[in-house]
Amino acid sequence: MFENREDAARQLAKRLDHYRGRNPLVLAIPRGAVPMAKIIAEALQGEIDVVLVRKLRSPYSPEFAVGSIDETGWSYIADYAESEGAGKEYLEREKAIQMEVLASRRKQYTPPIDPKGRIAIVVDDGLATGSTMISALHSLRSRHPSRLICAVPVSPPDTLAKVSLLADETVCLEAPEFFQAVGQFYRSFPQVEDDEVVRILKRAHEKPLR
Repeated sequence: MFENREDAARQLAKRLDHYRGRNPLVLAIPRGAVPMAKIIAEALQGEIDVVLVRKLRSPYSPEFAVGSIDETGWSYIADYAESEGAGKEYLEREKAIQMEVLASRRKQYTPPIDPKGRIAIVVDDGLATGSTMISALHSLRSRHPSRLICAVPVSPPDTLAKVSLLADETVCLEAPEFFQAVGQFYRSFPQVEDDEVVRILKRAHEKPLR
């Protein structure tokens, strides 16, 4: 059990300490992971940015991901999507909706930092299906970082195994067999709003963390 995202971030930073002073680029999956990435980037003397991806929602349960999409339009569709009622027509509509959200967020947030040739650490506050992390790692890999790391506080073991195939290194603090939702592993797990994300990114760009 983590006290909050700050507690989880500080624990992750300790596990990632071997990257301190090597100017890593710490990329958060918005929105929950952005305050975490700030703490990790400061601890490692690196930079903070975001990688914009969105889950594709199940038609029966909006909190459950049947896939994900990045801002280029590349999408990952889970093998169980159709059994969850997410047919081809539904997925096309859902992709269009999420692409609009991504475009809106890109306008709000600071311009992306090029990860080419850099150590890129992708952070989320936890994995459930792993869908958004899969799109995030795919998006970053296509931009040619020198090393790609997935860093999360908690994940189901099967999701962790699937996601680990896409990263050069995976850091996960806890992988419990009994897993219902990421929030069950935090004593405090408030929603992070867009204005907080914008504020963190703006301050980081005005005053580099390294």
